[in-house]
Amino acid sequence: MSSRMKNIIVPILAVLLGIIVGTIIMLITGYDAGAAFIALWDGAFGDIYYTGETIRQVTPYILAGLAVGFAFKTGLFNIGVEGQLIVGWLAAVWVGVAFELPKVIHLPLAVLAAAAAGALWAFIPGLLKAKFRVHEVIVTIMMNYIALHVANYIIRTVLSEKSDRTADVFPSASLRSPFLEGLTDYSRLHWGIIVALICVFIMWFILEKTSRGYELKAVGFNQHASEYAGMSVKSNIILSMVISGAFAGLAGAMEGLGTFGYASIRGGFTGVGFDGIAVALLGGNTPIGIILAAILFGSLKVGALNMPLEAGVPNELVDIIIALIVFFVAASYMIRIFIDRIGKKGAK
Repeated sequence: MSSRMKNIIVPILAVLLGIIVGTIIMLITGYDAGAAFIALWDGAFGDIYYTGETIRQVTPYILAGLAVGFAFKTGLFNIGVEGQLIVGWLAAVWVGVAFELPKVIHLPLAVLAAAAAGALWAFIPGLLKAKFRVHEVIVTIMMNYIALHVANYIIRTVLSEKSDRTADVFPSASLRSPFLEGLTDYSRLHWGIIVALICVFIMWFILEKTSRGYELKAVGFNQHASEYAGMSVKSNIILSMVISGAFAGLAGAMEGLGTFGYASIRGGFTGVGFDGIAVALLGGNTPIGIILAAILFGSLKVGALNMPLEAGVPNELVDIIIALIVFFVAASYMIRIFIDRIGKKGAK
């Protein structure tokens, strides 16, 4: 079996195994697994409202997955997507509430501000990695907490006059659309899904169709060989983190300008940035794979909210299923060994 076919089969098997083990857990604990999955489907795609909410949830997952996947493709582990998302969210809302401009100027400006903020936040660990060989995982984890608390401080003291949230962004900076809301029975679906799909194309184009993308992947495969070939390893490490951070910042803009329309004091992380790691892993760090993984995770997250209502099943069981899927993806070498053995038996 070809490696490409294995790369397709392994995530599918990981999802199936996660669902099977999750089903066994539900049966052991006395819940009706069939009713739970029907409620899950109804909660994600049962009517046009839930479908709109699912697409809305998929949007930041795509961008967070792209952020993680782009860094992975170039040999880096950007675990700071959550922090970059938060500063992107803050920057987008800041521009959205600071002044009012024509929408054709204001909305792109707010979105670009988010991308720039996320890129700047990722530039710091990229620079430390390139210049001083400081491991990016450690730095990005720490910067997640810095982003959270700095954002909370700015919201409370600068943007909201000691309130727990900012004012709503001006309509000229909003991604919300009466057309989409009316089309989906007043869900929170917004135009951010178009931004996310454009970013999918951008990632594919950079990595597959440009010489810079070739360099970035080469540095990810082997830094020493890339340096010997005349490539600038340091500049490519920094560039990779900057682009990754820009995707993460855009994920924050989707929340700040679309889903919520404001920024608020947070007692903890959003979770989207960390879920982006799972999305990238399941999607094999490829643009199309990330879209499919984001659809799966988004539908699971939104559909889970319906499980306690229709089936009396705790929605935390979906988190268990997601964790199992990630586990089987992380342990994909076992699945590959199983596939190889089946292939050998078939050949005999």
